[in-house]
Amino acid sequence: MGYALSTTVHRPFAEALDATRSALSDQGFGVLTEIDLSATLKEKLDADIAPQVILGACRPPLAHAALEAEPSIGLLLPCNVVVREVEDGTLIEAMDPEVMVTLTGNENLSAVAADARGRLTAALAALTT
Repeated sequence: MGYALSTTVHRPFAEALDATRSALSDQGFGVLTEIDLSATLKEKLDADIAPQVILGACRPPLAHAALEAEPSIGLLLPCNVVVREVEDGTLIEAMDPEVMVTLTGNENLSAVAADARGRLTAALAALTT
């Protein structure tokens, strides 16, 4: 089993980042955190990498249901979505929520993971239309 859902779009990075935020919002996710990885590595290490931002996406009803089923699941929240510039466009990747079920072995997370996966898959699909 892989651990990522992904799509590549042929848009400039900044446009793809804005579109990703919008697609997540359309699926009921808010962005709790945003880490500009390229800026951080430049500042801290003087390292140059292609533009890359990590969005910490959360849909509170899903987070609450996951915590009810598995109190330590906060270690895997929020759903991380990475937007990064690649040679042929912009790659958008989201951690597959099914990993929560596999990693914890808690089948009570299955419905939450399936809902989150469906919403993240829809958000990624919306970016390519």
